[in-house]
Amino acid sequence: MSTLDATRAELALVVLYLNKAEARDKICRAIQYGSKFLSNGEPGTAQDVDKSTSLARKVFRLFKFVNDLHTLISPAPQGTPLPLILLGKSKNALLSTFLFLDQIVWAGRSGIYKNKERAELIGRISLFCWMGSSACTSVIEVAEIARLNASIKKLQKELKQADKHKDELYLSKLQKSNERLLSLIKSSLDIVVAAGLLRLSPNKITPRVTGGLGFITSLISCYQLLPAAPKAKTS
Repeated sequence: MSTLDATRAELALVVLYLNKAEARDKICRAIQYGSKFLSNGEPGTAQDVDKSTSLARKVFRLFKFVNDLHTLISPAPQGTPLPLILLGKSKNALLSTFLFLDQIVWAGRSGIYKNKERAELIGRISLFCWMGSSACTSVIEVAEIARLNASIKKLQKELKQADKHKDELYLSKLQKSNERLLSLIKSSLDIVVAAGLLRLSPNKITPRVTGGLGFITSLISCYQLLPAAPKAKTS
């Protein structure tokens, strides 16, 4: 493959990535929380960028609550334990509620909805829903990682002396475990971010801490949305 072909292929992946509304939202999220980290709650350019980007992101999420509502009423994968099913449905319900209420917050901040006090109250309720969904996600990921680790250990015993790093099933389970660990880190940090936005512990979770952790989780989300690179052809 020539240098031009390689460059064209890489640019195609970039275009594919940026065509995703979710990817653009997470990039804006990184800008938002990065600005919050820089401003540390103090007035200035960074805080203006934080507020304007936060408002712009809400447009990306219009009617996005339908996605989690659809997942909520869809059947769970076969073999999933009942507690995990209930946690998953709770997560979907909370996240769908957060995204729905967030639209009212957007209407309040853009001047469409005139009752500012009620819009602020709805905003706090929506953030509590997001915190709850992040907590549910964390518990689910811990349980799924435990299930995967048990499955990996069982597979290792079956493989015995064979090279496990050449076994596709073993590598697949290991990759899933790593992906869920990354998701666990993200959801756990998002709980702290939500607490910071709600000002539940303003002395410990300052705007700078909130911004820093939010920036990290945004980068994790951007990474998770990266398209898979095409496999090289072998003769």
